[in-house]
Amino acid sequence: MQQDRVIVIGAGPVGLTAALALAKHDIPVLVLEAEPALPRDMRASTFHPPTMDLLERFGIVDELIGLGLRAPTWQFRDRETGPVATFDMNVLRNDTAHPYRLQCEQWKLTGILHRELLQVPGAEVRLGACADSVAQGTDAAVVTMQDGEALQARYVIAADGAHSAARKAMNIEFEGFTYPELFLVASTTFPFETVVPDLAPISYISDPDAWFVLLRVRDLWRVLVPVAVDADRDTILSDGNVRDVLRRIHPDAAGHPIFHRTLYYVHQKVAARFVAGRVLLAGDAAHINNPLGGMGMNGGVHDALNLTSKLAEVWHGADAGLLQRYERQRRTVTMEAVQQQTIRNHQLLSERDPEARAKSFGVLRETVADPARARDYLLKSSMITGLRRAESIK
Repeated sequence: MQQDRVIVIGAGPVGLTAALALAKHDIPVLVLEAEPALPRDMRASTFHPPTMDLLERFGIVDELIGLGLRAPTWQFRDRETGPVATFDMNVLRNDTAHPYRLQCEQWKLTGILHRELLQVPGAEVRLGACADSVAQGTDAAVVTMQDGEALQARYVIAADGAHSAARKAMNIEFEGFTYPELFLVASTTFPFETVVPDLAPISYISDPDAWFVLLRVRDLWRVLVPVAVDADRDTILSDGNVRDVLRRIHPDAAGHPIFHRTLYYVHQKVAARFVAGRVLLAGDAAHINNPLGGMGMNGGVHDALNLTSKLAEVWHGADAGLLQRYERQRRTVTMEAVQQQTIRNHQLLSERDPEARAKSFGVLRETVADPARARDYLLKSSMITGLRRAESIK
């Protein structure tokens, strides 16, 4: 059995980012993906400024930008009265090379990463390869496949999602909670920007009874709405229901094509450990959160690049204890920044109490009107503060 390599479980944005980073460090890498083709997962579509800064090392950002839509502003809105606070990303022009959000489906990134990875000698991707469990000894970790094949490696990076087989095999607790609702996401060509006054490309619309989110990518608008957790899934995903959802946002939207729809549970959970000997967790395998703020995929990419920079040092002779710093840095930031910010975003959109809503809106208006406070808010919401915080943790 080949041992002198790293196995990455999962060929999503996190797994392929980690694999390409390792390959660039001359480390043999094998990526295992359970699906027969690269997943075209539609959940994530926002790239934050520091994520693009980090991906510049691969020389792929210009191509990614060409496949997406630059969003220089984003906003909170009240469904009845319109914009509450519109944030201008140009405030961050001295903090990042990319002072905007890039709206681009995550599968476009995975396609680019996969292409680049296969150009590096020593890198391999196996599609339709389902990892069933992971075990480890003193000198190696072993991934057992669903068909019984045993694959050995010096380290295993588990980027295999919220239901991570590797995390479960290591008996790592996944601590947190699940929201009592499902999220329905649908994509349509309807031009919401032509019928909703002053609509930003990324808009979080608060309403005590029926909040929703509008996100524009290059060719489509994506609509996210909460639905009852006990609702029938087939009914929710039916053409009739999705068109009813669009009609409630704007009467003319229901007649336009629906290009995609998905329904999923929403969690706020963090693994008790990110490092278990030779098994290393990243992305959704390590932490999951609600998508309001676009921090899930971005945080996973940040995990991957933080982890692989340390793993490369260990591979080339540094003490393996360095990997514990990855856990300290990324788990701390996940708990302090990502979890708290996404929970606050959900509370703001779904708040029912009129006084609480008015107070929150007042704070947002004051924040966007004060340049210093607006910049501080954008540094946090764009995940720049979190990255800086991680770097400060020894």
